[in-house]
Amino acid sequence: MTNTKTAIVYYSMGGTNYQLAQWAEEAAKAAGSEVKVMKVAETAPQAAIDSNEAWKAHVEATKDVPVATPDDLAWADAIIFSVPTRFGNMPGQMKNFIDTTGGLWAQGKLANKAVSAMSSAQNPHGGQEATILSLYTTMYHWGAIVAAPGYTDAVTFAAGGNPYGTSVTVGQDGKIVEDEAAIKAAVSHQAKRTVNVAAALKQLEA
Repeated sequence: MTNTKTAIVYYSMGGTNYQLAQWAEEAAKAAGSEVKVMKVAETAPQAAIDSNEAWKAHVEATKDVPVATPDDLAWADAIIFSVPTRFGNMPGQMKNFIDTTGGLWAQGKLANKAVSAMSSAQNPHGGQEATILSLYTTMYHWGAIVAAPGYTDAVTFAAGGNPYGTSVTVGQDGKIVEDEAAIKAAVSHQAKRTVNVAAALKQLEA
């Protein structure tokens, strides 16, 4: 047991990043952490959602997933984000959520959290790395400790070799292009690493 609390915060339009979040949840729990999986609030117009059957179906399927609040970040020792890329950046829904964390930041309540991030795009060079880095830029301002997977386990190579965080390619059919077993293994390693870094930080502060 690591005696840690992990918040997994995601945004997903078609389900890919929700799947990554669920794999991270499974791994974090296996590492002994108490885990919350939460989505950020949807800000897109209902008409836009209704115009896309996959998007509409995913919103309905995850209607009972709790919506993240800044208090959930304050609660956590480890925070894992998962988002699709939007022109090499995080989606507006996640940015909207992050922009509500100023109060916690001002109080120093986000400092020394262990954080990491995952992403997806529709092609192998669709901005996944830049999207993860856009999240980490905020984390640096928080004073959080980025627990990127790097190349600390061979599973990273099998999943595409992104040292910043697990990233995937999503085909036109909405399915992950890469081998799902390899991606799940990479997510598992990243989640466990983030939890373990959080546990080590807690010991240092004890």
